Parts: sequence; C-alpha cells; structure tokens
Amino acid sequence: MAITEYAGKFSNVLRDLYGQELKSDALFHSNTDLQIVNGQYIKIPKMSVSGLKDHTRGGAYNTGSVTQSYQPAQLDHDRDREIPVDAMDVDESNQVVTVANITKRFETTQAIPELDAYTFSKLHSEYVRVGGTVDSTVLTAANVLSKIDDVLAQMEDKGVPLERVILYCTSAIKKLIKNAPGLTRMLDAANGNGIDRRFKTIDDIQKIETVPTDRFKTAYNFSDGFTPDANAGQINMIIIDPEAQVSRVKHSYIKWYTPGSDSRVADGYLWQYRRYNGTFAIDEMILDGCYINAQ
Repeated sequence: MAITEYAGKFSNVLRDLYGQELKSDALFHSNTDLQIVNGQYIKIPKMSVSGLKDHTRGGAYNTGSVTQSYQPAQLDHDRDREIPVDAMDVDESNQVVTVANITKRFETTQAIPELDAYTFSKLHSEYVRVGGTVDSTVLTAANVLSKIDDVLAQMEDKGVPLERVILYCTSAIKKLIKNAPGLTRMLDAANGNGIDRRFKTIDDIQKIETVPTDRFKTAYNFSDGFTPDANAGQINMIIIDPEAQVSRVKHSYIKWYTPGSDSRVADGYLWQYRRYNGTFAIDEMILDGCYINAQ
C-alpha cells in the first residue's frame, strides 16, 4: 500500500504550467516581503510618519511621530476535489503517468481557470470595497488609447512606477487597440514578412495579458467549479501595479492513493487535490495603483 504526495514530484512541471497558463501569475509574485502569519492571515503593515518642519539653529529638533498598524487580510478560497480511478483503468499504464495526465487535465481545464476567475473578481471586489469607482465607459477603437493615456497619466502623477504596471484585457479590447487610429505599424516588404500588428508593450506598460472572457467577470459562483454570478458584469480591462495587491497560495497538494490504502476505493486508486489561496488589496495603494473598466 502507498500514499504518495505528487505536488513535490511535479513541482517544476506545475510551475511551468502555471507560468504559461495562469493569466494572473504575476500578481502572485508581488510584495515578496509579506508572509502568511497566524494561520489564515497576511499582516499588511501600515505606517505613517510626520513631515519636516523648519529647523531653528541652536534650538531643539522638532518632535514628530510614527504610527504603526497592520491591515489583516484573511485567506478565503479553500478548494478541494478527489477523483476515484478504477484499477482496470490503469492496469496497462504506469500510475505516475496516470497521475500526470489527471493533474494536467485538471489544472488546465479547472484549477488554473478558476484561480484566474477568483483573482480578477476578488481584485474587483477589493477595489470597490476600498472606494474605487469602476469605469463603465464603452471602449472603442477611437477612445481606447486615450483612456489608457489618461490612466497612466493619473498613476504617474500619484508616483506609481509605470514600468511595474500590467495591462489585463479581453481579446475584444486587444482588437480595439490594434485598430486604434494613430497606432504606428511597420511593413517589412523587403524581407517578405508582411504586416505585423502584434504588440507586447504600450508606452511604459511592459506587460500585457489577454484574459479569456469567462475568467474575467466581476463575480462568480464557486459552489461547484466556477460559473459567472447571475449579476456579474464583464470586466474589459484592468491596469494595475501588482504591488498594490497581495495574492498568495498558502497550501497546495496532490495525493495519489494506491489500491488498499483507502477504504473508500478498495481495489482502486484515489486522486486528491487541494488549494488554499487569497487575494487582497493594499488599502493605501489600490486606489492610485489600479484602474478597472467593466460593464
């Protein structure tokens, strides 16, 4: 009998898979100094200090103050699934290959899309919670670039480093940008390469991610898998400094039970999966470092 944990065995494969397939992956690599403490919580430090005052020569220094507090953020997305596998289904195959196949299919069709759906919808709800106003402007080829310009100008004015900013958008918005008036295109006729309208950056924005529409709603029902909430709107575009939020996966594992190791499956196999994660705004930064356009 054996109970094998495969999350470690497939760690490199899973990291590559998430790096390629998870559209929100960059959000999970921000604020690396913030760690999960006290079980379910991330403690986000908040500090304010007094400003300068005129110095009087020969006199005492002006007394100021420092205020230290923490913004507690609780992990709220604890998910699992187990799948029994009949012994005859793996009789002529190596069980590690079977685990790999189940895991890859589950990650690509269920776990990764759901993690994106949760992360983007939670960003939306966190932005609204702090007092952000979601822009409902109907974006067109004529106004999409000027809208992006306005957002970047506001962020730059607030001191947000634009080289950190990421643009998330649907394929429809990406098409609008491609067809926007005034966008420079290059024709490499000499080498027979034709017209290439692909773009990887826009001005100071160095990273652009196209998000499938089913992962880009304002709210979801997670009772069984993930489905858009009845009152959900379509998110069209998010422009965000990843440092204005914290996304973390605290716990993730995959286990493979062989025949006889678990009474529920008798002579069969059992595949188990669990992931525990959360996404939170940093209250002092999210209003300056995030823009959302949604229906």
